[in-house]
Amino acid sequence: MDLSRESKRTLDRLEPRLETRFADYISKHPEEWQVFEARLNRHFEDLFRILHHLYGEHYDFFYHIEELLGVLASYWAQRSVELKTLDAERENNPDWFQSNQMLGGVCYVDLFAGNLKGVQEKIPYFKELGLTYLHLMPLFRCPEGENDGGYAISSYREVNPALGSMQELSNLARLLRGQGISLVLDFVFNHTSNEHEWALKARAGDPDYQSFYYMFDDRLMPDAYERTLREIFPEEHPGAFTYFPEIGKWVWTTFHSNQWDLNYSNPVVFNRMAEEMLFLANAGVEVLRLDAVAFLWKQMGTNCENLPEAHMLIQAFNSIARISAPALIFKSEAIVHPDEVVRYIHPKECQISYNPLLMALLWNTLATRQTDLLTFSMQERFKIHPRCAWVNYVRCHDDIGWTFSDEDAAQLGINGFDHRRFLNEFYTGKFPGSFARGLPFQENPRTGDARISGTCASLAGLEKAIYQETEREVELALRRILLIHSVILSIGGIPLIYLGDEIATLNDYRYREDPAKVRDSRWVHRPFADWEKYKRRHDETTMEGKLYSRLRRLIQLRKEIMAFGGAQTEILTLRSKHLFSYVRQLQNERVLAICNFSEQPQIIDGNEIRLHGLGYHFVDLVSGQPYSTINDLMLEPYQFVWLKVDS
Repeated sequence: MDLSRESKRTLDRLEPRLETRFADYISKHPEEWQVFEARLNRHFEDLFRILHHLYGEHYDFFYHIEELLGVLASYWAQRSVELKTLDAERENNPDWFQSNQMLGGVCYVDLFAGNLKGVQEKIPYFKELGLTYLHLMPLFRCPEGENDGGYAISSYREVNPALGSMQELSNLARLLRGQGISLVLDFVFNHTSNEHEWALKARAGDPDYQSFYYMFDDRLMPDAYERTLREIFPEEHPGAFTYFPEIGKWVWTTFHSNQWDLNYSNPVVFNRMAEEMLFLANAGVEVLRLDAVAFLWKQMGTNCENLPEAHMLIQAFNSIARISAPALIFKSEAIVHPDEVVRYIHPKECQISYNPLLMALLWNTLATRQTDLLTFSMQERFKIHPRCAWVNYVRCHDDIGWTFSDEDAAQLGINGFDHRRFLNEFYTGKFPGSFARGLPFQENPRTGDARISGTCASLAGLEKAIYQETEREVELALRRILLIHSVILSIGGIPLIYLGDEIATLNDYRYREDPAKVRDSRWVHRPFADWEKYKRRHDETTMEGKLYSRLRRLIQLRKEIMAFGGAQTEILTLRSKHLFSYVRQLQNERVLAICNFSEQPQIIDGNEIRLHGLGYHFVDLVSGQPYSTINDLMLEPYQFVWLKVDS
């Protein structure tokens, strides 16, 4: 079948019907309709090809296509003039997120500011820090009690009443946009909570809504699927299914029993989720973090992770955004093998992506003081499509999983299993000489497998240094924090700060007093923001001020250095295994970054730098000091330099 021809025939037949349906809007806004029509014609073939692959065998395929076109036109008609203007700007500057001005921040609404009005009041602080991108953790209506930190969504159109209203969220998005800050939210589209309207109707026995999920009367199909599935949270429920006696059904629940996986083999589900996505886009959301992308598609006989159809679904949602809300971009969240992470990154899929490999390897390198795995992995895996960008971070709301490639480790003679056990012991403070104070998450005593919870400051040694050691160890801990932040600020992509890290927030163990949180150690690094501590950020005699002032200086430098924007990154190999180095280049501006991951001074032969073709004369942008490769360069413990080639 010639899908290009069929796509054109389909659109030619459906467009007149669409124009009839929206005749009133077209008569009042002819120019806006022309813009929509042009985008529809530009992107429809891509969308049609994907949907034909996914749903072409359905007898009512063309009904669903026509319905979807109505959804696209309807949400375009509802989109505000301000957002349509932003659409045009972003189409003219599609690489806007690659700018060196970009700086992200992420927080929970309630923990950081109480509610949405509180977040609005913090906009001056966001501007002071330099944010251009604000990710608010899940804030939608969700079940009371255990709700996976808000990731069990009961409504994509209602804010949790304790946090505010949808109108307040839209107002916040508008105010942020006016200050040059893009609002980022999660799109939890693999599952809904069992209290979502669709799930409630399914529980009531409605067969149409039961087909929104994977529901079975007996264990025949669940058993067949589970032969090739891995368990995600076996402590909560073994396998991938949960039995609900009140409805007599086994329901697919990959993560938690109150999170019901959506059935994307049903085209109705795709169309309904397209509506939810466009609703959020019209509320002013500019970036959607696509949650749990690896698990979207189910196929018997596979592990149901990272299947080709999962990519197709994201590409289809992306085509929809290009037609009805072009300002919207996607960020992938795929905490999987590095080879799989990169497959989600493409201008037609996810334009930006978390970089879990860099995050994990920064902590690995602090623990080992050895940069070889970091250097090798970044040389192999950092490069992505030039019109896309990494989102680089040192901590987030979640645990740290050691997601490095075992194949990369083996190339360096490292046993991946044994090394992960070492890292878990190091970051829980069990390993002799460890500076870290983290907690295990989802620990398996039988296998020794675990992930790590903890704030950046506590994992970097500040907690231990303050309570058990000397001022020298405090300074070393601060240097570790600044060192890893210097990498995310300069290596290429969007740096993302977990808010609170900038003022050296320590672990908060009070979560153990809350029955709803006591079994989830991730709450140790999700404390309420202490605004008395924030007030001390400008006093450099305080711990908060010591870190904030130095980090803020690095952020300012980033925004002054064009080469830290959309540019080429070359990862270098230096003789010292304690040094991590890379070159950033944009047109004629070149910056050489060298990072010492050891508490011992490191000396670099000037000739070694010259041999990389980097010239003789530099200025360290961090210290302002000149340097010539005629001489050796000495880096102090955990020191980093940003050497600009003196042209």
